[in-house]
Amino acid sequence: MQETDNIYASIAASGFSEDSLRMIDTLTNDILYGRKDFNGFALSEHAGLCKGGAPLIGASIVVSYARRSLTPGGNAEGSQGSGPSNWKIDERQEHLLEDWARAKGLWFEHSESILRKNFGPMIAQGAEAKVYYKEGDPSVAKERTSIYSTTNKALEAIALHNFLFPETAMRVIGFTRDGDGLLRIVLTQPYIRCQRLATKTEIDAMVAEKGFRDNWQGQGVNYLSDRLLLEDMHPANVFIDELTGKPTCIDCIVKFVNPSKI
Repeated sequence: MQETDNIYASIAASGFSEDSLRMIDTLTNDILYGRKDFNGFALSEHAGLCKGGAPLIGASIVVSYARRSLTPGGNAEGSQGSGPSNWKIDERQEHLLEDWARAKGLWFEHSESILRKNFGPMIAQGAEAKVYYKEGDPSVAKERTSIYSTTNKALEAIALHNFLFPETAMRVIGFTRDGDGLLRIVLTQPYIRCQRLATKTEIDAMVAEKGFRDNWQGQGVNYLSDRLLLEDMHPANVFIDELTGKPTCIDCIVKFVNPSKI
C-alpha cells in the first residue's frame, strides 16, 4: 500500500513529526470509515479492527513499521526464518509505539490513578490484566499485558477478539507501563454480569457456530479453524451472561494459524 510506504519513509526521516502524525491519522481515518483496508485482515475481520477504535488502528500502523526499520534494504516481509528475532522486533515495536502514543497524547503516565478515578476501583488482577469497575457502569477498563511474541500480535489479537466476540469488543484508549516496566494496552470493554461460568459443552457449542473445532491438545480449552487459533477458552474466561443466558467470552488468546512475520 502506497500510503504505508509513505508513512514508513516519513517516520524513518523525521520520527513522529507533525507530517508523520498527520499521515498516520489520515490512513487511520480511511481504514476506520471503510475507505481503505489494513493488510492482513479479511473483510469480516476488518470490522473487529475498527471496533477497537482509532488508537488500535494507529498503533497497528506504527508497529507494522518495526520490522522494516530492522531489516537491511527495507524489506518488511523477509523469508521464513530470516530477519531479526521476535524479541528484537518486539523491543523495536514497543519503543515506536511509546514514542507515537506520547506524541498523540495516548500515553498514560499514571494509568492506575486515572482508571480508578474514571472507572472505579480495581476489582480483579491476574497475569494478563488489571480490571477496574464501578458498580452500575456499562463498561470495565483494563490494563492488558502482552502474552504474545510481539506487540503487533497483541494488537492483532484485540481486532480478532472483536471480530469473533463483538458483544465484548475491546476499545483501546491508550498505553502505559506498569511498575515492572511492562507495556500495557489500556482498553474498555462492556461489563458482563456473570450468572455462572460456562461449561465445556456450552463453550464447544459456541465456538462450533463460529467454525472452530477442539484441537485435542488443550484439555478442551483450545480450538482451531482453518484460519484462526482460539486458546485459553476455559470457564473463567467464558461466562453465562445474566441478561442473555448465553455463553459470552470476555477474554481469550486468538491468533492466525499462519502468523504474519511482524
